[in-house]
Amino acid sequence: MTTMVHDATTGAMAESRSAGAEIRRGELAAFLRSRRERITPEQVGLPRGRRRRTPGLRREEVAQLSAVGVTWYTWLEQARDIHVSAQVLDAIARALLLDRSERAHLFALAGAIDPSPASECTGVPQSLQLMLERLEPFPACVQNSRFDLLAYNRTYRLLMCDLEQVAPEDRNCLWLAFTNDEWRSSLVDRDETIRLMAAKFRAVMAEHVAEPAWKAMVKRLEDASSEFREIWARHEVLRPGDKIKVYRQSRVGILRLASTSLWTGPQQGSKLLTYTPADVETHERLARLHALALAEEAATEEAATEEVATEQAAPAAV
Repeated sequence: MTTMVHDATTGAMAESRSAGAEIRRGELAAFLRSRRERITPEQVGLPRGRRRRTPGLRREEVAQLSAVGVTWYTWLEQARDIHVSAQVLDAIARALLLDRSERAHLFALAGAIDPSPASECTGVPQSLQLMLERLEPFPACVQNSRFDLLAYNRTYRLLMCDLEQVAPEDRNCLWLAFTNDEWRSSLVDRDETIRLMAAKFRAVMAEHVAEPAWKAMVKRLEDASSEFREIWARHEVLRPGDKIKVYRQSRVGILRLASTSLWTGPQQGSKLLTYTPADVETHERLARLHALALAEEAATEEAATEEVATEQAAPAAV
């Protein structure tokens, strides 16, 4: 009798674990599909193509970006009972541009330990990140066609406001130009600048009018800014172009910069924006701004080191 009860209990526990795993696989599949469908090809440097019925990315595109077999990734979205390594999950997280919370959720659903739990997945390759760094002290950033800031170097971080103090979901140049006081005050010819930005956004949006992310961006701006609503109602359009831009940097003064846009792929998706000094005075001021950024970074790292040392010493003092 005891053996029968034990066998029944063991069987019930195994069945419960199996059911729990099945539910988790279903949640993982649904989560992957939802993240894939929200990303446009342009965000990850892929051509859109003329015949695209799938919202967001296709499965084969995610597989390509994460260097995973198409069949393997398809099985994940079909909730198949397969083992997924931490390396594969990391690659998928980067391909889908997951933020920290989403990345943690992905690994939790997969029942795996995240080797880099603090990672942000901007979708910008390491080679491009290195290029941004090497361009210092000149400001530079990587931006998609929706004006989202995907990456930037230390000088650009302080150019118009301290971007590290801006929530990741708000790091969009159009959003900041209409809603962030510090960013707006840095624009010497603000009225003309924001009018041209809205016109450029409308021109590019013509290829994305049915996409939820673009419509949500316009709705959010209309809700937040009466100024945007008035400008948007004019239906002005303007294609992007390079020109001299003038900024009023709060700590080093007026900066006159020549802007250059370089597309990172064969289609107009993500682009590298560089800002070079238009005069000697601006060159000197950029060097000072870069030095300020380096000093702040060093101070932050020192404070973090001291905090860790204090936490490690605390148990010994008890």
